[in-house]
Amino acid sequence: MSHHAHTIDAGSIPRLPASSLFAKLPIIGGLVGLGALGAALATGMGAAETRQQLWHSYLVAYLYWLSIALGGLFFTLVQYATRAGWSIALRRVFENVAATLPLFLVLFIPVILGMHDLYHHWLDHDVVANDPILLAKAPYLNEKFFFIRAAIYFAVWIGLALMFYRGSVAQDQTGDRTITRRLNGLSFVGIALFALTTTFAAFDWIMSLDPHWFSTMYGVYFFAGCVVGFFAFLSVITVLMRQAGHFGRFLTEEHQHDAGKLLFAFCVFWTYISFSQYFLIWYGDMPEETIFYRLRQTATWQPVSTFLVAGHFFVPFFFLMSRHVKRHRFGLLGGGLWIMLMHYVDLHWQVMPNINSEAMRHHAGHGFHLHLLDGLTFVGVGGLFLAAFGMMLGRSTLVPARDPRLAESAAFQNA
Repeated sequence: MSHHAHTIDAGSIPRLPASSLFAKLPIIGGLVGLGALGAALATGMGAAETRQQLWHSYLVAYLYWLSIALGGLFFTLVQYATRAGWSIALRRVFENVAATLPLFLVLFIPVILGMHDLYHHWLDHDVVANDPILLAKAPYLNEKFFFIRAAIYFAVWIGLALMFYRGSVAQDQTGDRTITRRLNGLSFVGIALFALTTTFAAFDWIMSLDPHWFSTMYGVYFFAGCVVGFFAFLSVITVLMRQAGHFGRFLTEEHQHDAGKLLFAFCVFWTYISFSQYFLIWYGDMPEETIFYRLRQTATWQPVSTFLVAGHFFVPFFFLMSRHVKRHRFGLLGGGLWIMLMHYVDLHWQVMPNINSEAMRHHAGHGFHLHLLDGLTFVGVGGLFLAAFGMMLGRSTLVPARDPRLAESAAFQNA
């Protein structure tokens, strides 16, 4: 790496201009986010049915934006583990997305407030006492252990995100190459901790909405959503910031092309995992597993299931396959926005049938519908996420100024 070390002029390292729309995200996103969440609480804190809608809508929005932040953390760890050179110019974006994770610790408070509407099955002691399945799961599914596990998840995620972000920024100041070597080594431990915590968080926060159901593949299914959601967000940000000229010569069409390739690849990965989960449950044909898909094959949810298959795989697969689409700003921007939409549909499809799951088991549920609270919570959590992301963008240079492979990244060419 040494022959690249002194080829970058420190004065050419870009920072976020004060006039940029991204620099205004902390104010705009913060005001919009707080306003939308306030409106959601005012609308939803009423009758029991409306309250259930509020907390389920909030959980979908929370998981959506959290999954993008987790995807940013995962890809930061992977880039250090593989010692990738091409991605250095983009790495500060990954780091800034991951560095929003402390916000999600605060935003977890509404999930706690809505626990008894979200997880009422296994929190009701009378119900548990008369249900052999819930009684057997009680050592794991109980309120105290739920909080302990959540604390561990956030400690790991926030600790890793801040450790790698601060190490990267510290290297900007000192140029100390041992920081890169240290983070390279720590990334392997980080990936293992990330895999465990993300898997169990998916069990706790989504799968336990219906505690009679289980899937051995659910952790990796949630992980696939995190990564594809992050790459969709990365593709959109890459196009917008490149067109605004914020990265100068460091971010090129070659980096945009690679962001598109990763988005394409993980759309296929998500499809592979989702089909594998469905196939295993289908041929196992056990009622405690098949109930998940039965709820989603009712009259109103079946079209959503079909739309998810078509929209999350077939449409982006054929659209993003072309090299020209991935290198064209409108092509990649459109593809990224579409996948962001489908990622929301996927999480909505996972969470929302549980609102009326007991009634739907007897074909009496209201089924799929969109509610004002879905939009308010999505904008609320998303606004605060973008505010935190914009704040992180303005705190340091837009690229790792003294990373030893920055020149290599700037000169990167696709084969």
